Amino acid sequence: MKRKSFSLLLAAVLLTLVASGCNSAKGQEKIGIFMPTKNEPRWTQDSDSLMRQLQAKGYQVEIKNAEGDVAEQISQIESMIDGGCNVLVIAAIDGSALTDVLQKAAGKNIKVIAYDRLLMDTQNVDYYVTFDNFEVGRLQGAHIEEMLNLKNGAGPFNIEIFAGALTDNNAFFFYDGAMSVLRQYIDNGSLVVISGQTAIEDTTTLEWLGSNAKVRMSKLLGDHYEDGTALHAVLSPNDGLAMGIIEALTEFGFGGDERPFPLLTGQDSDIANVKAILNGEQSMTVFKDTRTLADRTFRMIDDILLDKTPDTNDSTTYHNNEKFVPTYMCKPVLVTEDNYKSVLVDSGYYDISEFN
Repeated sequence: MKRKSFSLLLAAVLLTLVASGCNSAKGQEKIGIFMPTKNEPRWTQDSDSLMRQLQAKGYQVEIKNAEGDVAEQISQIESMIDGGCNVLVIAAIDGSALTDVLQKAAGKNIKVIAYDRLLMDTQNVDYYVTFDNFEVGRLQGAHIEEMLNLKNGAGPFNIEIFAGALTDNNAFFFYDGAMSVLRQYIDNGSLVVISGQTAIEDTTTLEWLGSNAKVRMSKLLGDHYEDGTALHAVLSPNDGLAMGIIEALTEFGFGGDERPFPLLTGQDSDIANVKAILNGEQSMTVFKDTRTLADRTFRMIDDILLDKTPDTNDSTTYHNNEKFVPTYMCKPVLVTEDNYKSVLVDSGYYDISEFN
């Protein structure tokens, strides 16, 4: 994947750090980075960005990927702790499963940064770097509201709802953000959930797998739309699930003039999903610039290792059942067919050739 502007971005970051007196690492400090899976392209992009910036600063970096296996992720973290590490950056598979290993890290004075997924039920997380996840869901709900003209009383329209994995605290924020817009229309009958499945527990998708979303979407279609009942919208919290939903819709006969694709939301701006938007299969996605997230994490690590207090911009949103975790929230951006070039291509995140 091309990143035309990455070298310029990195140069700007390093110049900023030099100007602020942070131009050298204290030594060969070691950072462990733990990603949940390679099934979603964004996690590879995140780890690549972090690796480049940290290595350019002279830090030792080791990246581990647990491929969706919670026990393996715990083992990887324990191994890094035992091997000597200064900072752990963790995108958890199950945010509530790491309590014991994080206690071990605290016992060795290792700082812990939760990366885009909050670490739950523990005092032993120092910082959280993420996007405004409630806003991600709100953007998705607002897109459905606008496209169906719900504010002006249009409807009724049929909709089905998907949520993410309940092991990921973000899933609740995405769901709550979307429902902050859509709930009123469900309550007044402008939106009708034919399946009756609206609660997050009924709409969850195990392990954030697109294959699981496809299975559920296929069942919903077979149970409730076999007779030709119209489906106008599907709320999907991310692009991976959206791809599974598209597969199910296609196999069920959606995509032609007689049965067009419903509105379908997403998040992450994966290349395949942007292509789906251009092909009329998906309606929108939410862009979370992984370069920004990686940059903020890099700065946070650097401040920690230079005994500075990292910048945060929120201290009251993310409570992990033990404490409010100091957080830096980055801003998500709505992407549609109308603005994908300006947001994704002109910024250097993608090359236009990647959509051909």
